[in-house]
Amino acid sequence: MIDFAMLAGGLVLLYFGAEWLVGSAARLAESFGIAPLIVGLTVVAYGTSSPELVVGIGAALRDQGEIALGNVIGSNIANIGLILGVAALISPPRIDPILAQREVWVLLGTTALVPLALLGGGVQWWDGAVLVTLAIAYTLWMVKSAHLPIAQADHDVHVMAEVADAAAPGGMPRSRAALAGIAVVGLGLLVGGGHLLVEGAIGLARTFGMSERIIGLTIVAIGTSLPELATSVIAAMRGHSDIAVGNVLGSNIFNVLLILGAASVTRSIDADVSSIAVDLAVLGAVSLAAAILIRTRRQLSRVEGLVLLLGYIAFLSALALT
Repeated sequence: MIDFAMLAGGLVLLYFGAEWLVGSAARLAESFGIAPLIVGLTVVAYGTSSPELVVGIGAALRDQGEIALGNVIGSNIANIGLILGVAALISPPRIDPILAQREVWVLLGTTALVPLALLGGGVQWWDGAVLVTLAIAYTLWMVKSAHLPIAQADHDVHVMAEVADAAAPGGMPRSRAALAGIAVVGLGLLVGGGHLLVEGAIGLARTFGMSERIIGLTIVAIGTSLPELATSVIAAMRGHSDIAVGNVLGSNIFNVLLILGAASVTRSIDADVSSIAVDLAVLGAVSLAAAILIRTRRQLSRVEGLVLLLGYIAFLSALALT
């Protein structure tokens, strides 16, 4: 019962921590006159992956490498099957041509890096250092080569801030001091929530005889994806489902480069590729499916969203039977 309470409490803290941190940081950056395009590509992009980052590093520090790895793989599968699928069901999103031309290839490349990094029996600290370096290089490349119209960037950042307002009692304040305070509180909630989530998940795994791999792929992965799911659902309900496509692509890229990289730099992650071959195959399949849909469609349909969601449910059902 205590483990379940820790898990539930961790999920709540992660949700509010992520929304408050991202929303206040985005508004704070805007108040200093930072261009919305830069805010979207840095503050929002990194902020939406903050739950995975906190949980990944926390699990690595506790020598729970399977949870850290399962969190990355499971979150990326959930982002496509659950988040993109639900957003498409609510309001079919249009596909940004720039995302279709550029980010899709980065998504496929970073997805391929996961099994490559594991070929030596795990992700070592030097592998992690390379991944983190690639995350920084990718961010700089996005900022330098960005062709997203300023109006669209301003719109995307505004939508993210609206979602954060919905998670804050009375909405986000306007003063810089208050925004900075909320950002600090949000970061604290993230750290505390990540600790509770990992501890609760480990406890439940031991209680019910579940492997850390399954816990990482399911409970932890879904938990760290909750802020992104809430953002996509609220945005879709307000007619802004397009933002979900960019969020999913960006999150999946950063989960591999930044989250897996930072976790393995903290402590090398040992893993046998053969033991997670099915997980890697599912990750590759859903990533390829998303890439094909985004490359060949101008708009995702509700039918396609339903197929993605049902595929994710089938994945969870298969895990439950193992």
